[in-house]
Order: sequence, then structure tokens, then C-alpha cells
Amino acid sequence: MGSEPGERTRVRAEVARTDAEMGEVAAGERAFFDSLPRSRGVAAALLYTGDARVLVVKPTYKPGWTLPGGVIEAGESPLAACRRECGEELGFVPALSHLVGVDWMPPHSSPDGRAATAFVFVGHVAHTVVDQVRLPAEELSAVELVVASRLGNYLPPSLLRRVRSCLDAATTPGVTVYLEHGVPVDPAASAGGQSCGGHSASRCW
Repeated sequence: MGSEPGERTRVRAEVARTDAEMGEVAAGERAFFDSLPRSRGVAAALLYTGDARVLVVKPTYKPGWTLPGGVIEAGESPLAACRRECGEELGFVPALSHLVGVDWMPPHSSPDGRAATAFVFVGHVAHTVVDQVRLPAEELSAVELVVASRLGNYLPPSLLRRVRSCLDAATTPGVTVYLEHGVPVDPAASAGGQSCGGHSASRCW
């Protein structure tokens, strides 16, 4: 019994030493992760009707049109971000069936020079969906359902490629397409080197 205080002291010392060692490892790991490159994530909703009309919105802060969606916030999942952005931009959260596309965007395509990854979730809507939309006036000025053949009049080239690729994939339930700057890439076919849908990087980017 007389040795118990000494034993407790020894155990406490071992625990303290272990905690200190773990703290050093954690600090080292944090420094390592802090040194890694950063990229952004965005999430968007591809909402289309039975006759392939796509819902697009017109931002007030930049030219052209885009899909409902936006940047994924810290600690937020792509799906949660897509639902949140739709709620903020459209005034309602649409039913989304699945992830239809993942698009890697090269650094030079972003104003901040950082690569980004876009997650596109697909959902079917009726023509009357525009009646449900309540746009935030400070962010969006218009909404339209655009037939697929006219999307080139609305969307910038890289987004147009992404939307068309995702529309093609959406015809097969559960299929998700991998893209690089909007161009489908077959990982098996590009195993020998960096690819961009079978084209050289200069042609795609």
C-alpha cells in the first residue's frame, strides 16, 4: 500500500510524457499539412426539364450566365453546399438525384491562380419551376430555362463543356463523369500521362 503514491506519480509522469510526445507529433503534422497546396471547391446544381431545358441564372457581379451554386465553405460537404446555395439563390432547395460530374479546373482558369474542383449534382424540374424562384436581387438578376442547343449563347466555354458533358451523363442513372476543364477524361486511357479528354493540354486549356 505504501508504494501506491509512488506508482501514481510514475503513471502520471508517463502520461504527461506521452501527451507531450503526441503534441510534438501533432504540431509536426500540422506544419506538414499547412505546407500543402490549396485549392477551392465549388458545387452546382444542373436542373433540367424532360425536354432538356437547363435552368441558368444571371449574376449581377459578372457577365454571362451560370448554374445555381457557389463556393464550398470550410467544413461543408459539396452536397450541403449545393443545397445551401440553391436555397440562397433560388429560394428553394430542389430534389437532387445524384452527383453527375466532377470537374477539375486548372490554375490559370481562376483569377486567384489556384486550381479548383467543381461538383455537379443533377435534378429534374418542371417548366413551372421558374415560378418558384425567388432571386436575391443583390446577386442574381434573371433566371431562364434554356434549351440545350442554345446554351452556347449563355455560358462561357469551359462551363458549357461541363454542362454538356454532365447532361450526356445524366441520361444514365447513377453515372458520374470525371472532367478536366469540362472535357471528359478516361483514367484508363490517360494512364500514360496527363490528358484532357484525348486532346493536348494546349487545346483544352
